[in-house]
Amino acid sequence: MTETTKQRKFGPGFLVAAAFVGPGTIATASKAGSAFGYTLLWAVLFSVLATLILQEMTARLGVVTNQGLGASLRSIFSNPVLRIGTVALVIMAILFGNTAYQAGNITGAASGLGDLFSLNFKWFVVPIGLLAWLLLMSGRISIIQNVLIVLVFFMSALFVLAAIVVRPNLGQIFQGSLIPTVPADAWISILALIGTTVVPYNLFLHSSAAATNWGDSQERTKSLRAARWDSHCSILVGGLITASILITASVAFGQGEQKKLVEIAKQLEPILGSASPWVFGVGMFAAGLTSAITAPLAAAYATSGCLGWNSKVGDIRFRAVFTAVILFGMITCLAFNSGKSPTQLIIVAQLANGLLLPIVAIFLLIVMNNSKLLGEYKNGWLANLSGFALLAVTLLIGGNSIFKAISATLGLFSTPA
Repeated sequence: MTETTKQRKFGPGFLVAAAFVGPGTIATASKAGSAFGYTLLWAVLFSVLATLILQEMTARLGVVTNQGLGASLRSIFSNPVLRIGTVALVIMAILFGNTAYQAGNITGAASGLGDLFSLNFKWFVVPIGLLAWLLLMSGRISIIQNVLIVLVFFMSALFVLAAIVVRPNLGQIFQGSLIPTVPADAWISILALIGTTVVPYNLFLHSSAAATNWGDSQERTKSLRAARWDSHCSILVGGLITASILITASVAFGQGEQKKLVEIAKQLEPILGSASPWVFGVGMFAAGLTSAITAPLAAAYATSGCLGWNSKVGDIRFRAVFTAVILFGMITCLAFNSGKSPTQLIIVAQLANGLLLPIVAIFLLIVMNNSKLLGEYKNGWLANLSGFALLAVTLLIGGNSIFKAISATLGLFSTPA
């Protein structure tokens, strides 16, 4: 297959965008819009900028080194103790985060089918988990993924169109986007919005995919330009979709209301009418299944790269990793309290990823400043400034969210009489 032919397919950037425009994005953005109106649009904008910065680094890493982030981490530490400690921390973070994310993905796909057939979503957990596993085991998932990506972006386009049709307040949109405001009880939603957009496992997936797509090219400058164009376009489209979902939720539900997953379809009624629940159900299934494939795949790439294993789908160790992520994701779904909305489980998964993001971002910045590995293509001062700035913000938001959650649990924030 020629390089030109390879680059005509969906690039890695669109796979990354389809991975973060999953059930988590739909549920989290809808909940944020219905609860806080346009106020948290700035968090969406920050998340998109952070994704652009970090995913550019991972794409550059893959193109220049022809290897993924996991393999790069393993190669830069010569001290055995430091190497083992780093590898162990990264693997634990990725496996924990991806298991949580996988639970949200399967829940989203199962909820889409559950809404269509008026059944409890748990009836579909095992079939969807098994389907994702069989697709990964087959090693022939590219065509199916492309079909699912088309379905996800079709439904996403409907949300963008709905955001236009409902005639939102443009002044409030600009205010919410450009003036950071944190309403009471909004920290968890902010971190979930970040976690559903700046997905830690995408950093591993994108670097490996970029290496596969462009790493063997002899025209590095041209390949870097193509990788950046692919990444930037797809991420901006994904960010527009997230913002549109939040905007339509603000208009459809009214600020201050918390809605269940099945009710999110109401946002599509202005353009689809009575067909909106069916389109939403199919879209949620496609979004969930797409992410349910990519999350275990990324975990396998990260683990295999860190441990120096063969990063081929046919390798038994590679298969063991994605099988474990799928299995534990299914168990988490089945153990979830049926009396609660599946939206809660999906949003908790985004929260877990938001908390893990700083860990992965730190290791990415260490790799991107290694002259021996990247040479002239290592981070410059602007990339480092941007990277450390967003790292500081995510640490602040994550730390504040943890503090609030613990304090609320201990009853330290009771309202004075």
